[in-house]
Amino acid sequence: MRFTNTITIERSRAEVFEYLARFENVPRWNHAISETRRVSSGPTGVGSRYTQARTEPTRSEETFEVTEYEPESRLSVQGTLGRFPARVTYVLEPIGNATRLTNTVDLEPTGLLGLVAPLATAKVKSAVAENLVTLKKVLE
Repeated sequence: MRFTNTITIERSRAEVFEYLARFENVPRWNHAISETRRVSSGPTGVGSRYTQARTEPTRSEETFEVTEYEPESRLSVQGTLGRFPARVTYVLEPIGNATRLTNTVDLEPTGLLGLVAPLATAKVKSAVAENLVTLKKVLE
């Protein structure tokens, strides 16, 4: 199950990347997450690990790891989101003084969840799009 959302944020790529790469900010713009905390040491980069508390659709604790970290251009994480193994990628492109942010989510449902996943894709994509609108509001 893969989907992509794109939004333009009236901030530089450096500012958008810096905010996204500080994963502790996630609860400020993602309504389904109440807390994100780092569990690894050292500077943020490939291999950094985090846990986060999810409140929707059900309460759960998730873990993820940074798999790509290219300042101002690309950021990816891989882990468990909700009940699904997932990979989330953010690509940042300059548009004048603004940034086009493209977010691609790859969810890998297994077992019975794999049967219902296609039905949930539109709902999940819409929820992610709403979170990106909130991110835009926070940054602008």
